[in-house]
Amino acid sequence: EITTLPFACLSIMFLICASITLAIQVTGFILAFILQTEKFYDILGGLNYLVLALYSAVVIDSSEHAWSDDKRKVACTLVFVSSRGWLLLFLAWRAHERGGDSRFDEVKDKFGKFLVFWLVQGLWVFIISLPLIFVNSSSVWKPSFSGLDCVSLSCFSVGVFCEIVADIQKSIWVKQGRIGGFCCVGIWKYSRHPNYFGEMLQWWACWIFAFSSGVGISDLGWWSSILSPLFTMHILLNTDATGIPQANGKNLKRYYDKCPVEYSNYRETTSILLPMVGYKDIPLFLKRSVLLDLERWEYFPKEKKVNDELKADSKSE
Repeated sequence: EITTLPFACLSIMFLICASITLAIQVTGFILAFILQTEKFYDILGGLNYLVLALYSAVVIDSSEHAWSDDKRKVACTLVFVSSRGWLLLFLAWRAHERGGDSRFDEVKDKFGKFLVFWLVQGLWVFIISLPLIFVNSSSVWKPSFSGLDCVSLSCFSVGVFCEIVADIQKSIWVKQGRIGGFCCVGIWKYSRHPNYFGEMLQWWACWIFAFSSGVGISDLGWWSSILSPLFTMHILLNTDATGIPQANGKNLKRYYDKCPVEYSNYRETTSILLPMVGYKDIPLFLKRSVLLDLERWEYFPKEKKVNDELKADSKSE
């Protein structure tokens, strides 16, 4: 069958999910503002994802076939829940370990600014979830996976796996005392930000997987869910308060001050996102374009300090 919900009906589904998200985030904000704490901010974000997954899977009934009989809906939901379930566990553990979040030190007593944080989190949760909501809302029945489905679902799973492995490996490295000054263990040996790569990969893959739940390339519902990977990339690539911009630029100073030669070599030989080998030999214009290793994220330490240490190392050999 190649009929699906009219875009107007799908829009209602999106609106209901947005309303659920708004209710969760505003309730969380009210409690957090009264208690003057941010400790459950990330946890409610993770729970919000799971609530939307549950609602779209169980409550929305848009097909004559049961949700549990639709392999595409079940597969997409299971991978989504694995991804966001891990996020919930990891953020809960991190909140416990840190005992707080310094991002909120100067805003949690300011009603308007603190509210913005909660609303932005709700926006992120809702937009990320759009492909899943689209899949679970679809009345399209396709009992078997296409080649595109298999590839995109595999990439979706790989993205989730990559992010989980990166988070675990870095957490262990931190627990062991940050040996070496910067993380280059496991998958971090092949990518400077494998967790962000996994996050971006999974939502592009999820969006592509959702294609078969629509009526084709002209399906407005499917196209609207492209906001999920686009918003993810925008947040992780262009937002100073998080993602790659926060981790790079002037914030690299601590590495160049502590281990300038080692870190310079690491950056020169390690991809910023895509885990790979042979990065050093790739032309600069490809690094700056295809591989997104942009100049604006560089930090230029005093060349003299680096050169002096390089010379010292050469003399000692």
